[in-house]
Amino acid sequence: MMGRVISVLFAVLTALSNGSASVLQRRAAMEVPDSDAMRLSLMTRLVRQKVWLAGIGLVIVAAVCQAIALATGPIAVVQPIFVIELPLTLLVAGLVMRVRADAAVWSGVAAVTVGLALGMAAAAPVEGRDTVEDLAWIPALLVTGVFEAGLIVAALRTRGNARAALLGLAAACGYALTAALMKDAMANLDEGGVVALLASWQLYATAAAGVGALFLLQNALQAGSLVAVQPMLTLGDALISILYGVTLFDEELRTGWWLLPELVALALIAAGCVRLARTPLARGTLAPR
Repeated sequence: MMGRVISVLFAVLTALSNGSASVLQRRAAMEVPDSDAMRLSLMTRLVRQKVWLAGIGLVIVAAVCQAIALATGPIAVVQPIFVIELPLTLLVAGLVMRVRADAAVWSGVAAVTVGLALGMAAAAPVEGRDTVEDLAWIPALLVTGVFEAGLIVAALRTRGNARAALLGLAAACGYALTAALMKDAMANLDEGGVVALLASWQLYATAAAGVGALFLLQNALQAGSLVAVQPMLTLGDALISILYGVTLFDEELRTGWWLLPELVALALIAAGCVRLARTPLARGTLAPR
C-alpha cells in the first residue's frame, strides 16, 4: 500500500512538471518560423530561449519523479494519472500570475478529474511483472516504429492543427515507450544496483526514446495550437502506456461491461483537455493583474 501511495504521489508531481513544461515550450515554439519544422535548426533556435530552457529543467524534474513512480507502481496506474498535468498547470499558473480561474477552466478541471477517477475505478489496474523478457521487446519496438513512422509521414503531408495533432500523437507514443523502457530499466536497479542499471540497454533506449519524443513534441507545438496537441498528447500517452503495461508487463484491467464507464471516462478527459487548452490561460494570452 505504501508503494502505491508513493507511486501516485510522484506521478502527480510528474504531471505537474510535464504540464508546466509543455506550456513553456509552446510559448517558445511560437517564436520559431515554419521553415524550421522537422529540422535540427528548430532545436538550435529553441535552446537560445530562456523560457524553453526553463521548460527543459522541468522535463528533467519530471523524469526523476516518473522514474520513482514507475519503480514503485504499475505503468497502467502511473501513466494515466498524467492526464491531470494540464489542469494542475493552469491552476498553478493562475496563482502565480494572479489570474482568477474562470468557469471554463474549472469546468475543464472537473471533467478531467472526474474522468480520471471514473476511469481508474472502472479499470482497476492490477500490477503484473516488474521486468520484460528481452525478446518480448522486439515485436513491441517494431510495431512502435511502424506506427511512429506512419504518423510522421502523414504529418508531413499536412499543415497547421492537423500536423500538430499527428505529431502530438507521435510524441505521446514516444513518451509511452520511454515510460515502459524506464520501468524495465528501474527493475535492474532493484535486482543488481547501480551497476546493473548502467549496464542495461533499456536505460540508454529510454534516453533515446525520450529525446525523440521531445523532438516530436517541439515540432507539434510549433505546427499548431495547444488545443490540437494537448488532447492527443494526454490521451495518447495514457492509452498507449496502458497497452504497454498489459502486453509487456502482464498488468490486468477490467473488461466486459466495465468498458462502458471506461469509454465515458475517456470522453470526459478528452472534453476537459479541449476545454482547458482553449482557455486564454493555456494559450498564455492573459496578463497578470
